[in-house]
Amino acid sequence: MKLNDALDVLDRMRLPNGAYTASISQDYNYVWIRDVVYTVLPFLQSPSERYEKAYHALFDLFKTYEWKIDIHREKKPMYLFEHIHSRYSTELKEISQEWGHAQNDALGAFLWGVGEGIRQGQKIIRDEKDLLMVQKLVDYLECLQYWEAHDNGMWEENIELHASSVGACVAGLHSVKMLVNVNEELIQKGEETLRFLLPRESITKETDLALLSLVYPYRIVDRKTALKIVEMVSQKLERTNGVIRYAHDQYYNEGSEAEWCFGLPWLGLCYFELGMYEKAYEYVMKTERIIPDNWEIPELYIGGINVPNGNTPLAWSVSLSYLFLNRMSMSSNQLMGNN
Repeated sequence: MKLNDALDVLDRMRLPNGAYTASISQDYNYVWIRDVVYTVLPFLQSPSERYEKAYHALFDLFKTYEWKIDIHREKKPMYLFEHIHSRYSTELKEISQEWGHAQNDALGAFLWGVGEGIRQGQKIIRDEKDLLMVQKLVDYLECLQYWEAHDNGMWEENIELHASSVGACVAGLHSVKMLVNVNEELIQKGEETLRFLLPRESITKETDLALLSLVYPYRIVDRKTALKIVEMVSQKLERTNGVIRYAHDQYYNEGSEAEWCFGLPWLGLCYFELGMYEKAYEYVMKTERIIPDNWEIPELYIGGINVPNGNTPLAWSVSLSYLFLNRMSMSSNQLMGNN
């Protein structure tokens, strides 16, 4: 299996504007802010225009809808369409279809990626207008009162208070507080919500695949909480071809919950973050098993019939699988070098 073949697949999903389409399937040929953030994670720590250009595209997207952001820096959105959308056309235009637009984790993810990218030497901020947009997004989250805001969450479904959404915002605000003005109380309120909710995802969900984001890439929970999150996801949600998002998930459910492929490398990355290398190595084989020779990893295996759905390849699946296997390969090489 050639790791670099994964990058060729990702490049096929890269758009001329620098953003990425979530998949090249007809049903999923859209740009999600969150998906772009996760798709370019493999390029975070290496000189590559892929990371920078992706964020420049997202900055330009936000500027297109700056008028909306300006309104909701002062007036809390009341209706779903008033929220900053998280899904766009490949030309980075809003899609008029009714959708679960309230996805605060996507904004937190973007802010986190801006700050983290800068720390890794990426030239993300082009001018004062980019910096101003970062400030406006911070103001938007404050006006929204993200720490108590019910949203559609990472999976764009029922509106409730999601720990993964609050956690993403906390991570994003931490990440940009050296770039713009972030009131420390704004972060503290989010942290208080997390202490109340975790290790649950929400009132209705005991655990959820989305919670892994608080361990990797955000790293915003203490070790005890991280271990509990990873343990619960692994024990309750892990399956053969992936990880289900949560119990009784109805998306692509034809007898049981769909198995999301990127859940396996994501668990592996979390164990690696926790220094549990032997446990992480168990996920190398699990991840390799779901990677076809052409690296076109699907979104998921349909629950109950064990076949991939049409959203193949999914950029997020390819990205996390490459990231995890590359990290484990580098770790092994270092270990051999030390011996």
